[in-house]
Amino acid sequence: MTTLAPSATYSPASVLGRSRAWAVTGIAAGLTGALSIFASLTYGAPVYEDDHLANGAATVETLADDRGWLVVFHTATMATVLLLLVFAAGLKRRLEEQAPVGSLLPNVAASGLLLVSVAGLMGSALDTEFLFGLGEDEGFSESNAMFFGHWVGTVPWLWVGAGVTALAVGIAALKHDAAPRWIGWVSLVLGGITTAFGVSPLQYMAGFFAPVWLFVAALGFTLSERSTR
Repeated sequence: MTTLAPSATYSPASVLGRSRAWAVTGIAAGLTGALSIFASLTYGAPVYEDDHLANGAATVETLADDRGWLVVFHTATMATVLLLLVFAAGLKRRLEEQAPVGSLLPNVAASGLLLVSVAGLMGSALDTEFLFGLGEDEGFSESNAMFFGHWVGTVPWLWVGAGVTALAVGIAALKHDAAPRWIGWVSLVLGGITTAFGVSPLQYMAGFFAPVWLFVAALGFTLSERSTR
């Protein structure tokens, strides 16, 4: 009779000796995510200024003149959208190495980043139309331009899913040793802040903290894996 071998005991050396590409992808996503937020803040700023609120034509003109920032925003946002897919998959596999069989933590961690990816995809969905339309003779109505400025300045900031991911990583690290403990504590702190802002009326503030957590956590995973080789 064939007997099933017991599942292998978790070994940091065997797990962390794998390719670090997924973790490096997270570092890149943190950087492009921060650039996306900065470009969004820069490009969308005019629609929040009092003089532009009173003068829609000035808003259209300003947005048309700043299309270079729109290109930066779109490129950085879409890069983040795609990079997050890879990092989410790698993070899920990483947590599954140590989390108990059937644990929800790996799936929750990956799902949170997928939410951010979808928010970025939708946040950049109108870029092409306005990139090539603003400044043309037929132009856009002032209300449409104002709407687009608010769209760019809000939707891509919906990073609350990353807060949930960070909390899942923190729990997995501290309870199941699925990651270095310092990553666990950083994840709980920044994840808690990000999630708290995300569920509050100040939800867009999550965009300030989540890319920082993503960069720090991904850097931590990269360095910790290299150190065990």
